[in-house]
Amino acid sequence: MLVCAMVGKRFAFGPFELNPEAGTLLRQGLPVAVGYRGVLLLAALVERPGEVLSKAELMDAAWPQAAVEESNLSVQIASLRKLLGSGSDDAEWIATIPRIGYRFGGAVDCLDAAAAAPDGAEAGPSIAVLPFANLSDDAEQQYFGDGLAEDIITRLARLRWLFVSARNSSFTYGGKPVDVKQIGRELGVRYVLDGSVRRSGQRLRINARVSDADTGRQIWAERYDAEIADFFALQDQIAESVIGAIEPRLYVAEQERFQSRSPGNLDAWGFVMKAMPYVWTWASLPDFEIAERLLKKAIDIDPDYPRANCLIAWGLAAKSMLGLADTEAVLPTAHDMAQRAIRSDPEDPWTHFVTGFVHMASRRFDPAVKALTEAITLNPSLAYAHMILGSTYAYAGMPDDGLHHIALADRLSPRDFTQAGSLSVAGLCHFMAGRYAEAAEFERRAVDLRQNFGTAWRTYAASAGMAGDRAAAAHALAQTRRLHPSVSVDWVEKYHPIVHEKDRARYIEGLRVAGLD
Repeated sequence: MLVCAMVGKRFAFGPFELNPEAGTLLRQGLPVAVGYRGVLLLAALVERPGEVLSKAELMDAAWPQAAVEESNLSVQIASLRKLLGSGSDDAEWIATIPRIGYRFGGAVDCLDAAAAAPDGAEAGPSIAVLPFANLSDDAEQQYFGDGLAEDIITRLARLRWLFVSARNSSFTYGGKPVDVKQIGRELGVRYVLDGSVRRSGQRLRINARVSDADTGRQIWAERYDAEIADFFALQDQIAESVIGAIEPRLYVAEQERFQSRSPGNLDAWGFVMKAMPYVWTWASLPDFEIAERLLKKAIDIDPDYPRANCLIAWGLAAKSMLGLADTEAVLPTAHDMAQRAIRSDPEDPWTHFVTGFVHMASRRFDPAVKALTEAITLNPSLAYAHMILGSTYAYAGMPDDGLHHIALADRLSPRDFTQAGSLSVAGLCHFMAGRYAEAAEFERRAVDLRQNFGTAWRTYAASAGMAGDRAAAAHALAQTRRLHPSVSVDWVEKYHPIVHEKDRARYIEGLRVAGLD
């Protein structure tokens, strides 16, 4: 029996809410890292609870007009079961009917889409952590306040029940007067954490507060005086206090299961924090060089510091994709450094995220998806991981899956420089789907935001070429050559991350129209 029409509807069961149109699954108001095919399968099942759906019906729902092996269905069902856990009476939500198919066993309520929270706000507990204001005499000490906020975000984001706005969205409010109501509206969060840090020699004074974004009322505040030697323990203390303030019904002990492993030496941490603004430029060779120099100083102090190792790996892989380094020389080094980071701290989501990025740059699709999915499992609020997973699916010719993860990344990080990255990945998805004019428009928007975004200019040239806009294609190719002088058809054939030859051939065809040889 049909519960409700799929269009404009949401489905609620247990602690979950599924929105098939948006491609999202929430648990107690927080995003669950489910793939695009998983959303399609789950939607087919919850639309007809209690009914047995054949394997053929489910495969048609998740892979319309595509011939796939039955094993793909088994893998997706197993993944859904893992994500959903047990329902009432410890029974699985999805029951197997031997030799026939599957049945959804839980009670399902159909909700109107209009009943969704206004402005996209989530129903569950959510917070934005702003960079701590630097009250020291030395302006260069701002990295200390940024790093403190960065590490508190990492700690809080590991709690699956808490939605944490991505670092780069909340950091756009740094250095500005704090209007917690405005921040709450713009980022869709319930709470805002901000504060200040004053460093004098080896002494620290840190003030922190949490405010309710709906009312503007301060609900928790604390002052900490400590020696530099106590800094990392102090970060844990602040994170635990915040958790206790915003969600007293949950155990602070839950956070203790996911303690971040900070380096033993504060200077190593400081060098990494100073490198962070230069890591994400994606385009500028001088910025990559500054970041790498700072990160190597951190490794000189603490050779096994996982964040430093994995960020160097990120920079090497990014330079390869941008044509700024010898791909055959740098990717093996990037892979080794990413693996070293994972060995040092397998619970750090960044180590898995960067490993997935390196695999993507090397055209290794399955390992990339596995590593990026692990990063999202460890930190569901890591917007970067969703964005790179979206590009991984796009490069593999799965544009719908890619757009699904870009939508999740945009929800997590709606106000920062990663917007250019999300726009470019969306453009790549549209290119792979054969929507060339739409692809060109997304890439144009990406380069409007970041004039030195080399991969976006390159995809803009290919998209405009395939769309028949020769003028735009030629202009985009000229900008590509400005940033990547050695770009050629041979380079694209050998090193571009597009996985399948037929898709690379279309990309090259567009670049040839633009004038590449």
